[in-house]
Amino acid sequence: MLTVLNFSHPLTDAQLACISELSGHEDVQVYDIKTHFHNDAPFEPQLRALMAEIPLDSRQLQTEPVLIIPPALNFITAMLLAALHGRMGYFPPMVRIRPQAGSLPPRYEVAEIINLQAIREQARAQR
Repeated sequence: MLTVLNFSHPLTDAQLACISELSGHEDVQVYDIKTHFHNDAPFEPQLRALMAEIPLDSRQLQTEPVLIIPPALNFITAMLLAALHGRMGYFPPMVRIRPQAGSLPPRYEVAEIINLQAIREQARAQR
């Protein structure tokens, strides 16, 4: 089973089907984790509270297949990736969502799954 930690908007059935197809996992479990930080408060304590909402223990994060859909705010995403890397031992793959061209009202589709760990390893070769 593939676990998707969704820190963004709820997923549609079409988006779930695309994630299943792209990942090669028929059984996908999604956890929607509400993400809202207050700009007038320090982000680090808010990050700790967000991490506490992840329904996976340390063993699961290190041994089970996990994808993330990051929050839209770049500062939260950067902090979240650093914290997840610390718990998992690697950067988790990330689902990229994009607007569907010409859709009214706006709709979004799964564009790709980005292998962040592979990007990190390729970058290390350029040191």
